Amino acid sequence: MKEFIETIAKHLVDKPEEVKVSEIDGERTVVYELRVGYGDLGKVIGKRGQTAKSIRILLAAASAKRGKRAVLEILE
Repeated sequence: MKEFIETIAKHLVDKPEEVKVSEIDGERTVVYELRVGYGDLGKVIGKRGQTAKSIRILLAAASAKRGKRAVLEILE
């Protein structure tokens, strides 16, 4: 899942080498922290948050199959 998020983010930003995803695995929840380079935060979030919302929906659907809840935090 971590690689999936990283791949999507790298295709959206101007500085793909600065994209980093970390995974914090809990008992019932997995938290993914997506860090992007300075100035790329708007590209990952998108207009009115639509891009971030789409990524979160895909992540929720994929993690439901694993039986865990997934949370995506986007940081600059």
